[in-house]
Amino acid sequence: MGKPEFIALMAMLMALNALAIDIMLPGLQEIGASLGVESENHRQYVISAYLMGFAIAQLLYGPLADRFGRRLPMMVGLGIYIVAALAGAFAPSFDTLLLMRFIHGIGSAATRVITVSIIRDVFGGRQMAEVMSLVMMIFMIVPVIAPATGQVIMLFGDWHLIFVFMAIMGLAITLWMRMRLPETLDPADKRPFTVKSILQAFGIVLGDRVALCYTLASAFIFGALFGFINSAQQIYVGIYNLGAWFPVAFAAVAAFMALSSYLNSRLVGRFGMRRISHGALIGFMTVSGLWFVLSLFGTIPFALFLLLFALAMFQFGLIGSNFNALAMEPLGHVAGTASSVLGFMGTAGGGLIGAALGQAFDGTTTPLGAGFLGVSLVGLIFVIIAEKGKLFQPHSQPTR
Repeated sequence: MGKPEFIALMAMLMALNALAIDIMLPGLQEIGASLGVESENHRQYVISAYLMGFAIAQLLYGPLADRFGRRLPMMVGLGIYIVAALAGAFAPSFDTLLLMRFIHGIGSAATRVITVSIIRDVFGGRQMAEVMSLVMMIFMIVPVIAPATGQVIMLFGDWHLIFVFMAIMGLAITLWMRMRLPETLDPADKRPFTVKSILQAFGIVLGDRVALCYTLASAFIFGALFGFINSAQQIYVGIYNLGAWFPVAFAAVAAFMALSSYLNSRLVGRFGMRRISHGALIGFMTVSGLWFVLSLFGTIPFALFLLLFALAMFQFGLIGSNFNALAMEPLGHVAGTASSVLGFMGTAGGGLIGAALGQAFDGTTTPLGAGFLGVSLVGLIFVIIAEKGKLFQPHSQPTR
């Protein structure tokens, strides 16, 4: 497999996770009406249940991938993803749907943990950051098209078809991986699947200051993203009355994130992960602060809101892949378990923060603006701890 195909496959594996979240957004209102959900905020549980399953299962896939290799656990996870998506299409109640979404997240967790492990098997240092940026660029195309795809699907049927579409996409990517991706784990790096070995690997991960602090910083920053995803339909449709134009506005912001991921892939080799991500974090905090202050004076005009939010998400695109690479860099010898622990902490923390921000929705953008500012401040504190107070300092990184 050549590098372009490798990057494309890694991106599509990770994109199954984004698809499972973003394609649901246009259907939340119809799901709520169909299954008797009275509270608008409670519809957000369709996203939160998925994220919790996604977070918890990551703890298992990493050790399995370090013991049995990358291919087998990935295939099992993809199988769960496909079956849960199909089952969700036939859910008779909202509680059953949430259970299927939780299981759906359990399957999807393999695509996050093991994909990052595969990339770390093949690349290290700035090369890993470059590849991760290219993967994230393609990955970000999914939020651009997924809400519109969900909207189009609902023109030909109801929300049930969205789940069928996810199952079909999962099957197609599973077949691609099975036919084209070889095992990437070096046999010498296999670890026994025992409680002792797993706890030892967890200790290695949690005992590394840089890995731990960058993971916690990522959790808070991702919490902002999840908070917006949870309340996006309420903001775009409820506050700004966009109606069917909601997917277009959502796609515009996602396009900014894809652009920043591409720029990061071109610049990271020259400027380094730390200079780019630290500057972006400060930029994210500055834009969020401006958004929060303006929201205190009333509803921000839509054009200005979209500009501020797009600028914040542009910075986010420069943060995510670099923070992930910085966290993984010292942990190549336990890449599977490392990816699992870091992924669990980042997703569970981000999911809980995002759920709290989503439930704080009060008909204005102020709670979300305050949340964006708050998480960026906390993220900056963790980065300062990781770097012992010295920001923007490039480190010499190995390339393999």
